[in-house]
Amino acid sequence: MPEVAITAMTFGPYAVGHLDGKTVMVPHAAPGDRLDLAITAERRGHAIGRIARVIAPGPARRAAPCPFLPRCGGCDWQHLDYPAQAALKAELIAGEFRRALKIELDPRGLLAPAPAEFGYRSRVRFKTGPDGLVGFHAAGSNSIVAIDRCMVADDAIRVPAALAAALGRRCTEIEVVADRGGEVLVAHLDRAPGGGECARARRMIDGDDAARIRGVVLRGGGARTVAGDATIAIELEPGCTIEIDADLFTQVNRAQNRRLVAAVVAMAAVAAETPVLDLFCGAGNFSLPLARRGAQVTGVDADPHAIAGAARNAARMGLGGAQFIAMKAAETALFFARAGYRPALVVVDPPRIGAPELMAPIGRLRPRAIIYVSCDTATLVRDLQSLRTCGYEIDQVRAFDFFPNTHHAEVAVHALLT
Repeated sequence: MPEVAITAMTFGPYAVGHLDGKTVMVPHAAPGDRLDLAITAERRGHAIGRIARVIAPGPARRAAPCPFLPRCGGCDWQHLDYPAQAALKAELIAGEFRRALKIELDPRGLLAPAPAEFGYRSRVRFKTGPDGLVGFHAAGSNSIVAIDRCMVADDAIRVPAALAAALGRRCTEIEVVADRGGEVLVAHLDRAPGGGECARARRMIDGDDAARIRGVVLRGGGARTVAGDATIAIELEPGCTIEIDADLFTQVNRAQNRRLVAAVVAMAAVAAETPVLDLFCGAGNFSLPLARRGAQVTGVDADPHAIAGAARNAARMGLGGAQFIAMKAAETALFFARAGYRPALVVVDPPRIGAPELMAPIGRLRPRAIIYVSCDTATLVRDLQSLRTCGYEIDQVRAFDFFPNTHHAEVAVHALLT
């Protein structure tokens, strides 16, 4: 059985070693490990290995605290101690910028570690299966690993076994959202909720758990039904708390999100009347704090439900300088370019796949600055390469560990028109 030394991590579940000049990708390994490996697959240019025996552990290796690992596919870096996780993420981010953009970033101080590595997720999406089965997908599989608790979830979040059993096989997943010591449950069904499902949801909030379960949302087949109060409150910054429906997208790590919002506000440095275009604005995570500083913000998102929530909060806060439009971001950028609209700042916070189709239209708007927020460094640097061809150069890079015990991180980049 071959022996391999692990030399690095990837932005993913794999660590990297080399065997006979070929790269070997190994899940659940740590830098500095010496391992006996079983090669499980051969690919063009690399192989996949499985740990048969840890001959000598690397300095960052620990026994994963979660009893459901490694069967559960959720926390792919939990076998690394947390300081090492943060340092490795910073090194990987710096490496991506070096390779793709020829920009040297100092990993030291690049990434803000999370205040807590456990108990940080304010929302958790559980998979459900037959007979009330609740858990997460196994690594590399659609099978469900049953769990009775999750270490990275907020203390208020419990496994929604009772609702899963009540809704039965029509339920495919349930998201639990922590709110003010209680929780709101968002159940996804494979069809529009019927009277029976609605009655069972109502019983959840009228029963013994009424003090904890504040509301239940049923979604499926394009329909949405609410039992109880599905509103949650999220503090974006001191003095700015939004009230939105629990089934709207919000960042899972609220403590780190406050840091991110503060960083974006500092990068933006808006003055009164500064025109700002916020693409993929969601419920106003950046739009509302910028509008509080006097900016004239136009927030755009494809989700009309999120736009309605953002508009309601702006009105409640008296932010007359904020307006919100339900439209696909690419369509909006093209529309504004044709209309001659010239924002001084564009903020873009796309999903993980990035927004390659938006870079040229944003460039044609010629804002003096662009702030790009991303949860995927690979798609981020790809899109930044496109912005460079439009005349923008990177001015600041800040990273935040929103997702301890996983390989994911959030990165905010400030780019200036040169």
